Amino acid sequence: MAAVLAVCATSLGTLSVQAQGTKLWTQSRYEEFERGTADGVAIRNDGRLEVAPAKKLLYTTSGNYIWSIASDAAGNAFLGRGGTSSGSATITLVKPDGSAADIFTGKEMAVQAIKSTSEGTIFAATSPDGKVYRIDAPKAAATAKVIFDPAETQEKPKYIWDIATGKGGEVYVATGAPAVVYKISPGSRPAVLFKTSDQHIRCLLLAPDGTLFAGSDGAGVIYKIDTTKSDAKPFALYSAARREITSLALDSAGALYAAGVGARGAVPLPNLPVSGASGISITFVQPGSSTAATSSTVIPDGSEIYKITSDGSPSKLLTLKDDVVYALTFRNGSLLAATGNRGRIYRIDTTVAGRWTDIAHLDATQAMAFSSSPNGLLVATSNSGRLFQIADAGASDATFISAVFDAQIFSRWGRSELLPTTASSDLDLYVRSGNVENPILGWSDWIKATPNSGGTGAPPARYIQWKAVLRGPAAIDSVSLSYLTRNVAPVVEEVVSQPGARVAVVPPTPNLTVQVNLAPGTPTTSQIENAATPLTAQKDKTAVTVRWSARDDNGDDLVFSVFYKGEGEQNWRLLKEKITDRFYSFDSSLLPDGTYSVKVVASDLPAHSQADALSGERTSEYFVIDTTPPIPGTLTATIEGKNIHARFEAKDTISPISHAEYSIDAGPWQYLEPSGGISDSLAEHYDFLAPIPPPTTAVVDAKEHVIAIRVYDRYENAVTAKAIVR
Repeated sequence: MAAVLAVCATSLGTLSVQAQGTKLWTQSRYEEFERGTADGVAIRNDGRLEVAPAKKLLYTTSGNYIWSIASDAAGNAFLGRGGTSSGSATITLVKPDGSAADIFTGKEMAVQAIKSTSEGTIFAATSPDGKVYRIDAPKAAATAKVIFDPAETQEKPKYIWDIATGKGGEVYVATGAPAVVYKISPGSRPAVLFKTSDQHIRCLLLAPDGTLFAGSDGAGVIYKIDTTKSDAKPFALYSAARREITSLALDSAGALYAAGVGARGAVPLPNLPVSGASGISITFVQPGSSTAATSSTVIPDGSEIYKITSDGSPSKLLTLKDDVVYALTFRNGSLLAATGNRGRIYRIDTTVAGRWTDIAHLDATQAMAFSSSPNGLLVATSNSGRLFQIADAGASDATFISAVFDAQIFSRWGRSELLPTTASSDLDLYVRSGNVENPILGWSDWIKATPNSGGTGAPPARYIQWKAVLRGPAAIDSVSLSYLTRNVAPVVEEVVSQPGARVAVVPPTPNLTVQVNLAPGTPTTSQIENAATPLTAQKDKTAVTVRWSARDDNGDDLVFSVFYKGEGEQNWRLLKEKITDRFYSFDSSLLPDGTYSVKVVASDLPAHSQADALSGERTSEYFVIDTTPPIPGTLTATIEGKNIHARFEAKDTISPISHAEYSIDAGPWQYLEPSGGISDSLAEHYDFLAPIPPPTTAVVDAKEHVIAIRVYDRYENAVTAKAIVR
């Protein structure tokens, strides 16, 4: 695959094909499309929009949790509810017209599993410490008969997780704590089909040939057993990388699909305390995925989907890092997954590993269970408890609205581009723009655009958004909008001058980072950044360093010019131009002593023509250049007893005298104050007595002494003078 390398910047999934001039905003990846609003539009994980199955809300319960669902040939749905307190286990009958009635209530906490037969019989399992009930005439106030009571078994399991029904009327029950699968034949007592060392058997699936598949929690093992043979033993078909198997599905070719969640060896989620009536407190200990559904807890490990072919060969089909799979089913040859954490339905590609399509966002946190009906696929949800219908046909009004794009600057909007180009005949593309972030506050109306031909027609503005209305086979791989930001002048934010410092110019080492996207139709991008190094200076009395900060809201490259002007002067004079750094050091000897200010002018000329380039400037505060030492007056000195009495003056034309020092007979320098006590003037007078130190070596004339004076101005320029005293 050929790829073109371009320097670009990204914002909200934006690909800017150049740093200035005309730019291109492109959306082509799942992460970018996911930020938009999809109504009847499916998003494939490799970055494609297509028409999704029609979605319809059928019923909203008065509670938060629907654990299970079944349906009959007439399209009636049976919802297994509960999970909030003891005695909340309920089965609700929802008819195709949306009317509903409760047909069963139990003392247990929840109806964990529910199955219907072709004869219209309903089997329901409650948990924890629950039972399996048979309801022969599912209607209001129906009679429920207990066909399985764990308390009457030798193992006495605490949980019932799933049930499966066979063609001969037999019922299989999956339990936990301990993990046992029971078989209940018509007219017979429950019998142990098999036991495992796992904590729970979480899900069951009975194949048409009588093979029973079971998924465990603890070791994440999928078992199979031939139920047509009385002496059959369970066979461990697959040991998953995850600790809990939450759902199983079988395709027409005999391939088995399984969903696994929870990391092996991970610490289980905390117990869920649930308060019941009359002060009863129940501790609901559940596998990780069920606990998440009840407490809205996010499972951070996501989930995996495995495929096991009819010959037993396993493979990992898909990893979902942000979603927990609660249920799998096949509908019209497609594998669908009901997920939690975000309440989404995914269509899984069973032929291409890792490819899936987000076909529905439900108004609930967890999509818990599926059931097929004549009118479409029924989906039960928790947080909140609702019943949805996913139709077999595509949505008639499939609309996708993109996220708002911020160009940062007032911009003109040009041509729209659509891939694949053949899709434009099956969809309509619209754009709207505005100057505030929220589209409902004073934006333009939606304007129909003609993809791949002409401009969008959107009014010039800072923000823009696009909308696509898809029909039938329409699909979108990418949408791009060209735009040209209005050029604004660069801004010099601050200028600082520092005499006595020099910065050495060191070429920066480039840090090259390249990002390559190999998806078809997606431009290859790169980003080049200069390694940021701190600015350091060396002390240098002969230098002046000017530093500045500047920005350009267009992101244009800038060049700088530095000018100077003396105090009282009218004209700016150029020191240096075409500077790309944010500093400039120069020799102070270039300028006579005096008070100056500098001006830094920033220009975006590298990004624009001479006629279109703009500039901005800022002037520094005044600073002083003083390289000339003070001028000493006549030094007079006489001996008065054991002291030397010295007098002298010092003057400077630019800066005040800072301080003075004296030394006698090459002794150490001693600090000296002026006669006024404060050294703050251009001229200072000194009159002082200095003790004569005793000689340290043999001398020819003990009465001869040498006194030296050293005077500094404020900029550390110094002058010395000496006198011989006898």
